[in-house]
Amino acid sequence: MATKVGIVSLGCAKNQVDAEMLLYKIKEAGYELSDDPAMCDIAIVNTCGFIESAKQESIDEILELATLKREGQVKKIVVTGCLAQRYNNDIMKEMCEIDAVVGIGGNDKIAEVLDEIMTDKKAELFPDKLLMPLEGKRVQSTPSYTAYLKISEGCDNRCTYCAIPVIRGGHRSRTIENILDEANDLARKGVKELNVIAQDTSRYGKDLYGEYKLAQLLRELCKIDGFKWIRVLYCYPDKMTDELIATIRDEEKIVKYIDIPLQHCNKNVLKRMNRGGSREELSALIKKLRKEIPGLAIRTTFIAGFPGETEDEFEDLCEFIKEMKFERMGCFPYSVEEGTPAAKFDGQLDEDTKNHRAEVITDQQSYIMDAYLEDMIGKEVEILCEGYDRYAECWFGRTYADAPEVDTVTFFTAEGAKPKVGEFYNIKITDYLDSSLVGEILI
Repeated sequence: MATKVGIVSLGCAKNQVDAEMLLYKIKEAGYELSDDPAMCDIAIVNTCGFIESAKQESIDEILELATLKREGQVKKIVVTGCLAQRYNNDIMKEMCEIDAVVGIGGNDKIAEVLDEIMTDKKAELFPDKLLMPLEGKRVQSTPSYTAYLKISEGCDNRCTYCAIPVIRGGHRSRTIENILDEANDLARKGVKELNVIAQDTSRYGKDLYGEYKLAQLLRELCKIDGFKWIRVLYCYPDKMTDELIATIRDEEKIVKYIDIPLQHCNKNVLKRMNRGGSREELSALIKKLRKEIPGLAIRTTFIAGFPGETEDEFEDLCEFIKEMKFERMGCFPYSVEEGTPAAKFDGQLDEDTKNHRAEVITDQQSYIMDAYLEDMIGKEVEILCEGYDRYAECWFGRTYADAPEVDTVTFFTAEGAKPKVGEFYNIKITDYLDSSLVGEILI
């Protein structure tokens, strides 16, 4: 009987793509894959180590599996991903139930690691992080109609609060040809929504071709039959070129949705973050994007309580958010990350202050969202159907303004129709509930 292996992948979609590549390597080696790691011989936790809350989630997952191991339900535990890369040898010292820890540079060797631990040996593997494969075959873990396409790895932005360059290394782009090969394969498998991701998608191609190539790549992706929605995530404001804006505007398959992590608007805070710009410049960019791309939905994130953030600087951020009225927004209290420059900055704020400021912005955004949702009532939108909610007794799906996992869903009734998961339908919005739109299918 084949040894069963399951993966819990935590954190971002980029990490999920890594997990899918791990799954292919494991399957190719003859192991049997399972959707339930708790019922497997080998449980792999593909961890996130970006901020404190993500690290804690990873640790909690490992500890839960460790309990199952002591009860005899799980035989072996393997830790991969960002936490493994960041803390390597310390992880096994702290949690003796773990059988193997593999840094991201060792992802290609995952099958050999599993072979080793099944002989009751422990394994720790930490090759250079730059040996992490940029591409490879995957076992798709998302629903068949939607998939992520990772176009580069690492980051060169060096924001002072961020540990990604330490964990993942500098920015490395895949070739256009290699990306298109993978995209064509996904289209042949029935993917209709392609979500283009990287730590910084807008930097794509700079290292390989000497210039930004995201716009060209997107145009090539739009030529592939099968995709209906192509979504771009993780663009940086300083790289929103006129060519990229025009491509998003003019290409029918590219949904009018941009994810731009702004993090702050005050120029002094941004300077301390090692990010350029000012409130005036960012306001001008947002206004330009909305003027150039009709119907654009903008998602962004902000950090509250960055070291040295004064009350006036925080108020500047609050006023900016009120003025810009972002369609989608998240705010997080600043997380002190060892190994980053900001961790050593003077002016560290206490946890209560950071959390309070994040709550203020989140509450403020809820009023903006209510007004946005109210304005949607009576309008017709296209929905990608994702399933049926038996508790709510209605169907649900996403509009173009909702990325998978991070945004909300729209609930809809379908009297006289039989919606299919993975298909597109026109919906008339009749109401909203919390942060979700409610509507009815148009036959």
